[in-house]
Order: sequence, then C-alpha cells, then structure tokens
Amino acid sequence: MTTNDSEKIYAAVRDRYANAARAASSCTCCGPGDTTAGVVTSNLYEKDETDALPSDAVAASLGCGNPTVLAELQPGEVVLDLGSGGGIDVLLSARRVGPGGMAYGLDMTPEMLELARKNQAEAGLANVEFLQGTIEDIPLPDETVDVVISNCVVNLSPDKDAVVREAFRVLKPGGRLAIADIVLRRGLSEPTRALIGLWTGCVAGALVVEDYESKLRAAGFDDVSIEPTRVFGDGDIDALEAELSVDAHLSQGIDRNEVMTEVAGSVMSASVRARKPDSGSRERRVRGGHRRR
Repeated sequence: MTTNDSEKIYAAVRDRYANAARAASSCTCCGPGDTTAGVVTSNLYEKDETDALPSDAVAASLGCGNPTVLAELQPGEVVLDLGSGGGIDVLLSARRVGPGGMAYGLDMTPEMLELARKNQAEAGLANVEFLQGTIEDIPLPDETVDVVISNCVVNLSPDKDAVVREAFRVLKPGGRLAIADIVLRRGLSEPTRALIGLWTGCVAGALVVEDYESKLRAAGFDDVSIEPTRVFGDGDIDALEAELSVDAHLSQGIDRNEVMTEVAGSVMSASVRARKPDSGSRERRVRGGHRRR
C-alpha cells in the first residue's frame, strides 16, 4: 500500500467518524447504534452499563464488541483504548479500574475528542484522559499501560504492524491486549478491498485470522487467541450496501452484487487477546535461545 493510499484511508476514516460525532451530538433520542449500521453495533453492552453513561457516548458507539469485559479489568490498572471515539469504552474502563486506576483514550478525529471530553465532564470521572494522535504512533512512554483495548478500530489502520508494535511497546511486562475487531475467515479480492466505503465500514481493512495472529506474534506477544463472536451472513449485508451507496463515486465499475456475495460469510466480529511476556519469561526465552546455539 502506498503512502497516498494510506492518506486516502485516513481521510475517509476521519470524515466518517467526524460525521458520526456530529450526529451523536445532535441526536436527542438515540440508543446504541442509532447513528451507525446497527447490524454490527447493536446489543454490545448491558443496559446497566449504558444507563450510567452520557447518552452522547452511547449514541457515538461504533464498536463490534465490549472490550472492557474482554479485558477483565482490575481496580488500579492503567488502560489505553486505541481509537476511543466518543469515549464509551474509556468511561466504562475508568469505572472498572476505579479512582486508583487510569483510563486513556486515543483518537485522531478532533470532533470525536471534543465529544469524548464533553462526555467525560458529564460523567464526572477524573481518572480519564483523552489524547490526540494515531494508533500507529501512540503518544505514551514505554511500558506505562497494564491493558490495551480497542473496539473495531485496528481493522481501519493501513499499517497494522505499526499498531501492534506500538501496543506492545506501551504495555508493561505481563500486560494484556484485549481487542474487539472485525476479522476475516478468508481473504477478499483486491477490487473489494479497494472500496474506501468498505474500509470505513470495517470490512476491507480486516485481516484474515492467521495473518492477525502472525502479526501479534511477530510483535512479541504470547498467548495469542482469536475467537469469533458473530459471523455475518446474507441477512446482515443491507447495512453495508447502504454504506457503499454513500461512496458510489469511489467504486465506479465494481459490481456491488459480486462484492456483497464475497463479503457474506467471510466476515466475523471476534475477540482478540494476547499478552506481553513478563520479564522472567523473556529472560528465560533469551537464555533458552543461547543454549540452542
């Protein structure tokens, strides 16, 4: 992928999520997923969780899972949410880690950061900080975070190797990665992946399971697991077709029916877990490597 291609993807993602932030801010009666393609984003959180949050944080939710549960957060931990959007997972994390912990949210879209900070103020949580930047270049020092979470964002990145390397860098030894993401059961053709609408709709940028696992291990992670939570079939594709129609000018000459047939059954939401080895296990692996030479 060229630099120009990457910039196009960043611009498309920023535009989509800026629009989502504006829609959430102006939505007076929204529920989860009302401002998005609800087939992916609906029924992700328990009612008692969303009832305790500002309505704008819930309305701006664009995830495909609940990484705050997946991460099994503990009181006093430091958590970083990659691509935090309107802040729903950061606010939930802050409640789970308590006043002795800290929850950071990282996002590149100014409109989403503005909305997230407004939601933080409304929620009255002091153990929260929202940072502007990209998930490929995290603005935090090495080994400062206990848990990295993300919700349907890593698939959007044009440089996923950089994302997992950065997540590994900021995690403390023994730290955990817990991601809800869109993952592919099988690869997609180049014409399908070329659709910018599919990038912003979380599909064309998704990795095949084996590739995702390989990238995590190459970055240094252990205990890698990817477990499907939902496989999307023919009945789930209407929302994606609506997304494509918005970006029709970007997909001239591509047969939408062929794209939809290819996508159905190939795409799943999944729980992605991994762990950064602790100092002891890394030391043992190095010593073991020396013995093998």
